[in-house]
Amino acid sequence: VQLQASGGGLVQAGGSLRLSCATSGSTFGSYAVGWFRQAPGKERDFVAAITWGDQDTTPYEDSVKGRFTIFGDDAKSTVYLQMNSLKPEDTAVYYCAAHSSGSYYLSPSYRYWGQGTQVTVSS
Repeated sequence: VQLQASGGGLVQAGGSLRLSCATSGSTFGSYAVGWFRQAPGKERDFVAAITWGDQDTTPYEDSVKGRFTIFGDDAKSTVYLQMNSLKPEDTAVYYCAAHSSGSYYLSPSYRYWGQGTQVTVSS
């Protein structure tokens, strides 16, 4: 199982970025995929997740609801995180991960992780 995150960068407050998480073919549709972020000196926090199947769900962390959207592209085996109305407090390294078991909101529930991509939002 391989995941590769990309799309980070520097953006002004109020701007937008789209992060991509390219997955190996065996991952997409088999594992729920989550996005987490980690700011300097802080823990890795849940941002959003996407599940597949009859009960597709897309849970979000409260502070990003209405601003961020997670979605997948089956043809590209890629999960995206569209981030709008960015705020300086969104600055962090963003990681995507494949879920194994347990709560979607908790990082120990994810077994496979991609490398992070830096998002910096200037005020």
